Amino acid sequence: MRLRMAVRLVRGLLVTIAATGLMASAWAEDKKIKIGVVFDLTGPLAGGGSELNYVGAKIILDHFAKTGVEGYKIEAVYADAQSKPDIAINESVRLLEQEKVDMVLGFFSSAQCVPVAARVEQLKKFMWMTTCISSAVFNEKGYKYVFRPQASGDQFGMMTMDFIAQNTKAKFDKEPKDLRVAIIHEDGAYGVDVSRGNEVGAKKAGFNVVMKEGYSATAPDLSALVTKLKRAKPDVIFHTGYNPDITLLLRQAREQGLKFGALMGHGAGYGVYEKLKEGMGADAAYIFNTDPISIWLANQKTMDPKLSPVIKMVGEEFDKIRPGVAIRSAHVGIGASNTFVFMSDVLPRAIKKYGGVDPDALRKAALDTDIPEGGTMLGFGVKFYGEGTPMAGQNERSFPVVIQYIDDKSSVVWPKSQAQREAVLPLPKGTTYSNQ
Repeated sequence: MRLRMAVRLVRGLLVTIAATGLMASAWAEDKKIKIGVVFDLTGPLAGGGSELNYVGAKIILDHFAKTGVEGYKIEAVYADAQSKPDIAINESVRLLEQEKVDMVLGFFSSAQCVPVAARVEQLKKFMWMTTCISSAVFNEKGYKYVFRPQASGDQFGMMTMDFIAQNTKAKFDKEPKDLRVAIIHEDGAYGVDVSRGNEVGAKKAGFNVVMKEGYSATAPDLSALVTKLKRAKPDVIFHTGYNPDITLLLRQAREQGLKFGALMGHGAGYGVYEKLKEGMGADAAYIFNTDPISIWLANQKTMDPKLSPVIKMVGEEFDKIRPGVAIRSAHVGIGASNTFVFMSDVLPRAIKKYGGVDPDALRKAALDTDIPEGGTMLGFGVKFYGEGTPMAGQNERSFPVVIQYIDDKSSVVWPKSQAQREAVLPLPKGTTYSNQ
């Protein structure tokens, strides 16, 4: 009798243990965060930098998929915005409502970020923007669930103006009031925002703005714009565009004989040197671009030492995907760094301090982020403007830099704290666009 009771007891314990094990296994399976990732993998924005941002973000997400975060599995679900704002909105909603992702991440174009952010906020879901820059995404919107570590567009526009202002006398041998500048831009949220920063910076510097005009990024012909630029005779052109509109503009400028002293680009298409070189050949030399610093150019001596092996890993993985690329695009590092901030700083805090990965836990964790300068692969720190401020959700510690393409290399030339070489200004005599 005792033996039978003992056997029954053991069997009961085994059943209980097995059931508990199954429950634990099921619980472990539930500890997962699904991240919806939206970039442009087709259409004109793909080659303009969006697909490279996707590659950078995916390298980081693949890395954390192997390790997990605080016991949570990482599952990324990817979607193609197809270079269209309406597709970006529809795909974001589909990921959140049908795929049941816990949040959305990515987004290259400001024309997509503005409407998508409004829709995601309406759904009270969490959004982490890695790339788009328009201030209009946040300005006076009062969002609670939308965050962006990336620098804003007005910062881009003011940075390039400040750079030229500091070099007007030394490089152009002119007083600021005598320097003729033209501001041209694609007419979407991105271009409009950067051009506003250009205007503010030009007014502050006292430049003579001889032309300011927008155009459609999908325009098949920009010869009329080039004609106006020829009449305006600018010393410096400040251009905000994607690609292929950049290539179209510069090709028609070459055909019509447009001359100037410097061309200042602002991210997007100007951040993909391979595309510039493909479309312009040797004329891609000496072009300037303003963007967050390439993670491979950032000063690692002033950076958190834990980031160096991550930068190395991203570079090695990218080289496997795109072997033989002359310059690793800054876009890859932007996608990687801003995704890494979420995965290594915000997500662990949401889980440990706020109990999970629901929108409110992620929101509270993001608001707690306090990364000093040098704490990200892009060199800047991260601290988000809080609720009740005009730019709530925007990183107040971000900043871009000015780089110049010379001899198939990109070098930081401004600000001085990050500069790797002196800028070549104005364009050298004998180059295609030089007005010397």
